[in-house]
Amino acid sequence: MAETKTLQQIDQELISLLNERITLLQTQGAPSMAEQLEQIRPFLIDANVSEFTWNTLVVNCMAALATETPTPQQKQAQRQRITVVGGRGIMGSFFCDRMTNAGHEVRVLEYDDWDQAHILLGEADLVLIAVPLKHTIPIVRRVAEYLSPQTILADVASTKAEVVQAMLEAHSGPVVGLHPMFGLGSGTFLGKKVVVCPGRGLDTAEWLLDLIEADGGTLITCTPEEHDAMMIAVQVIRFFSDFSLGTFYAREGVDIDRSFEFSSPLYRSEINIISRLVTQDAALYVDILMASPERCAAIERMVTTYTHLANLLKQGDRAALIAEFEKTGAAFKPGAARSLVESSYMLNNLSNFIAATQTEPQHPSTEPSGKSPISPALPSPIQRC
Repeated sequence: MAETKTLQQIDQELISLLNERITLLQTQGAPSMAEQLEQIRPFLIDANVSEFTWNTLVVNCMAALATETPTPQQKQAQRQRITVVGGRGIMGSFFCDRMTNAGHEVRVLEYDDWDQAHILLGEADLVLIAVPLKHTIPIVRRVAEYLSPQTILADVASTKAEVVQAMLEAHSGPVVGLHPMFGLGSGTFLGKKVVVCPGRGLDTAEWLLDLIEADGGTLITCTPEEHDAMMIAVQVIRFFSDFSLGTFYAREGVDIDRSFEFSSPLYRSEINIISRLVTQDAALYVDILMASPERCAAIERMVTTYTHLANLLKQGDRAALIAEFEKTGAAFKPGAARSLVESSYMLNNLSNFIAATQTEPQHPSTEPSGKSPISPALPSPIQRC
């Protein structure tokens, strides 16, 4: 009689098989995701496994190919001394983790560590400034007093023109502006973008850029001016739109939890994005919105657009509204197919996650944790230096 395996034993075997699968994809070349799905489709029905479940597994295996695990020899050869100013904040701690994982010597300078600045900063190969936006330029000037001409000075602020210029003026050595285009819940650089604004001596920071790419990240190189112009669309308008919609729901007294019972996964994902924004550090996001007159002017133009559309609704001008809708649709049409694929995958994943959490056993608790049993703990708030 065959021995009945435990869930843990089966999971260990699955992990081992997944490792074999990823290794095979790495060494023998990976067929496309569509080909991998097509090859196995006839077996899925008999196995009572959905196509989406298998597709998710294939996607994650392919994503694993984007990362490179450094060998002990590589870690030893490229070991750098790094100090992260604000390293106990959200983004600072993320960079500390990824650079430590790559084998570097990483130290943190916080607001109560300035008595050690001559060591933490003076001996560093790289000093990375990861403090709230409004403190970045003052910290740049303070940090620069301790740096050697060979030290790389970098930052992760969400505006670049003024910050990069301040670093160039304060420090005679290598300067690079970085902007990670992600936030909470980021375990690695996998699938994420980092904007790179060269300041001076970018070649000396190649090891840092290589680290990001080896961890699965994508680098976008541009001037500080182009970055700041693009962030109006990518960050500012989106943040203000989400903030405005969240404020409306709050003023209307909408019961969000109850609304989820009536909602589609699309509504739920949009509300989750709003909640993710408005429950974080308010000062951080307000400073991003108010960082320049150009940002405030763009928000005013968006409000004018809202008012225009609202007036058409008030006037009952159906034809004009349809015309505006179709004109906007034409602007988005070139990327519509890609957007449909990506959003469908995201929503299917969310639907599966919701279904899975609903089947979990409910254990009584005297003190609700406020988070899903399988969700990661939120990082600590950004520290101010």
